[in-house]
Amino acid sequence: MTAREKASEEGRVVELPAASSTTDIAVNELELVYAFIYARVGNRADAEDLTQQVALKAIPRLRQGAPASAIRGYLFATARSVLGAFWSTRLGLSEAELHEDLALAVPTAPPSDEGVETVQSILAQLSDNYRRVLELRFLHGYSLKEVAAEMKSTVGAIKVMQLRALRAAAKVQANERQA
Repeated sequence: MTAREKASEEGRVVELPAASSTTDIAVNELELVYAFIYARVGNRADAEDLTQQVALKAIPRLRQGAPASAIRGYLFATARSVLGAFWSTRLGLSEAELHEDLALAVPTAPPSDEGVETVQSILAQLSDNYRRVLELRFLHGYSLKEVAAEMKSTVGAIKVMQLRALRAAAKVQANERQA
């Protein structure tokens, strides 16, 4: 009879061996992080360097005793940040412009008459500033920087205005569907 079985018969609490330390879990997860980065960079040397940067940034900041899922999430969040900085440097763009270019890269089908009417109806019900931001960003394909210059505002203010305009447009559309 093992000590564990004997202890359970006697009704005592048995101390199990401690789970791997936070650092051990993180080191095991770095293989997945490497694969994630390699799939986005396509270059072994860069992927190794970027994985090393992730390890150097993330591991010292990990909370002891954190669950493996939280550690994995933090490592991948750090990896996305490192990748953003890498591509920003490589392409000579700010990270904000990288994100907006990804959103605009979706191939578009020719607009249907119904879709055009719906968009025009929604835009007509928005305030002038909201309508202008949405038109410049999505109908004319301007970057945040270009919209800010056109509207004589800052990029940050345009981001906030765009978010509010999209929310207002969603409310208008919801109201139209209910009617």
